[in-house]
Amino acid sequence: MTQSLDRIAAAFARAAEQKRAALVPYIAAGNPLPATTVPLMHALVKAGADVIELGIPFSDPQADGPVIQRAAEHAIAQGVGLKHVLEMVAEFRSTDQQTPIVLMGYANPIESMGQKQFAERAQLAGIDGLLTVDYPPEEIGEFVQMLEQHHIAPIFLLAPTSTEARIRAVGKIARGYVYYVSLNGVTGAGNLDVADVATRLQRIRQHVSLPVGVGFGISDAQSAQKISLVADAVVIGSKLIDTMTKACEGLPLAQQSQAAIDAGASWLASIRQALEVARPTSGASTGAAAAAARVTGNQA
Repeated sequence: MTQSLDRIAAAFARAAEQKRAALVPYIAAGNPLPATTVPLMHALVKAGADVIELGIPFSDPQADGPVIQRAAEHAIAQGVGLKHVLEMVAEFRSTDQQTPIVLMGYANPIESMGQKQFAERAQLAGIDGLLTVDYPPEEIGEFVQMLEQHHIAPIFLLAPTSTEARIRAVGKIARGYVYYVSLNGVTGAGNLDVADVATRLQRIRQHVSLPVGVGFGISDAQSAQKISLVADAVVIGSKLIDTMTKACEGLPLAQQSQAAIDAGASWLASIRQALEVARPTSGASTGAAAAAARVTGNQA
């Protein structure tokens, strides 16, 4: 078994053993400052993050709402690109060999670097997974194989509009976990319907044996707690970034990094506390159970 997939499986297994959903915060690399990212990642782990999704800055993030778009624009304005993101992960890995890191972004920066070079450099940096919004699962079989050869889990999005064919396609090639977008639209949208999410997760799990995380529309402890009772992971980004951004408003540049780190970690800790909800072992999906079994060496 690969080290990277071990890290992801182990994270979900630990959460399942504690009878809770995993907590997966999303942050934009380089925001508010390039020097903020690595200390922020460590702070989020201490605050209870099980997996970190690290956004690759891109100039046209069509699936992201205004909060994440502004964060990406801010990072790009400071010269942060894919190679810098990989360097940040390598620095993080020098002192944290346990927490899974998943890069999230768009195909363009990867294509600019070259798929082969990206896979090689991502493996060296210690990346565990890659989620690209605009790589259709039906069309990137060769790249998926390349990622797996470099011990990187290809992670895919599913949405309320996903067809049975798309769900089956994702179920066949995804590794690590699957990210279910709970709303139609962009990140940061509202009107989360937990009952509808639960129904759709049942449909997804007919074809997907991996853990399923849920994101979009989760903005507070109450919504995170409700989703945690039906999902294997709670993915949360826009509200976290917005909280850090507001903490920096009006501060001198020299104070912004620590203000963002403190605010982000404190807020995430409140979300993690909300996930500490006892639930029956049967509440974990077969994907989470399989993750636990793989780590312990048992057959799921």
